[in-house]
Amino acid sequence: MESTGASRSVSFPALGCRALAPVASALILALALAGGADAQLMDCLGGQRPSQVAELMFGRNIGRRLGVNEADWSRFVDQEIISRFPSGLIMFNAAGEWRDGATNKIVREPSKIVQIVLPGQAQDTARLNEIVAAYKHRFKQQSVVMIVRPACVSF
Repeated sequence: MESTGASRSVSFPALGCRALAPVASALILALALAGGADAQLMDCLGGQRPSQVAELMFGRNIGRRLGVNEADWSRFVDQEIISRFPSGLIMFNAAGEWRDGATNKIVREPSKIVQIVLPGQAQDTARLNEIVAAYKHRFKQQSVVMIVRPACVSF
């Protein structure tokens, strides 16, 4: 992330590409399963503790147009994300890219990335899945990228 506060460009193929959905699902499941074990086995230093961090990537286009404006996004964050993870999060703008399987063309869209240090509760994964499902339903999205990984954290 740049210190100027400018948008960060990332590329993630899962948004809108049905052909990659099974691969993305398997990868996310493998990361989630491995992440849970690694987070408990990590040797953290300097007062940090082992935890997990979730990263969610949300495309903002509906069809070929911007469909999720800042007001829509803010309401979604308040109603769906903060309500499930009230201790906080970080979010930033991104530029998403993915290959449309039907046309084989690269599609670009403004996106949001949310990072959450998970509280380590049994319901963490279910809450993340609820957020993903709510976004897909509300904004007619084919997918939302979710990555869960081990991390050493301190506050």
